[in-house]
Amino acid sequence: MGDGVILLDSWPSAFGMRARIALREKGVEFDMREEDLSNKSPLLLKMNPVHKKIPVLIHNGKPVCESLVIVQYIDETWGPESPLLPSDPYERAQARFWADYMDKKMDSAGRSALWLTGEAQEAAKKEYIEFLKVLEGELGDKAYFGGERFGYADVSLIPLYAWFYVFETLGNYSIVEECPKVVAWAKRCMRRESVAKSLPDQYKIYDYFLAVMKKRRAQ
Repeated sequence: MGDGVILLDSWPSAFGMRARIALREKGVEFDMREEDLSNKSPLLLKMNPVHKKIPVLIHNGKPVCESLVIVQYIDETWGPESPLLPSDPYERAQARFWADYMDKKMDSAGRSALWLTGEAQEAAKKEYIEFLKVLEGELGDKAYFGGERFGYADVSLIPLYAWFYVFETLGNYSIVEECPKVVAWAKRCMRRESVAKSLPDQYKIYDYFLAVMKKRRAQ
């Protein structure tokens, strides 16, 4: 079933992590090809000529781009007996809503909290924590965002966890104190092999980010 599956990716990418988790949830073997985003490969530029970004899933020579589209493609193509998206239309819409929330709210606030300085950075940090608290409220006492079963919303959101140490260390705050249920959910997700194999070590992410920051400041 996994014949001809290539993932163009970059190991620290939260968006790439989504695709890795989904593929592993479905038991699909794939060839992950690490991209140097400062020197993008001809294959990446050919397969994603519109955005020129990772991740790109190549299945039997055909590209699928954008992480949420990729996860949905994986869900529909492999293992329909264990779907990531709920069968109920309303529950499916809710799962897509929280995935979209990550992309439209969490990602931009997180980037601002890391790259801005002074008062702007403090405002972005506060905003990021508030967004996490919204997730905390949505999660409530559920095991996963869709209820008792790991699914699409969890696949979409759990890559945040890989970056928690970066946010906490550079922002000087504790996510577990602010949002204990989110952290408990993240640790629950990490007990799944698909997640544990797909999320890099938080300290490795931290070292990577410091190197990127140092390089940018030197330019």
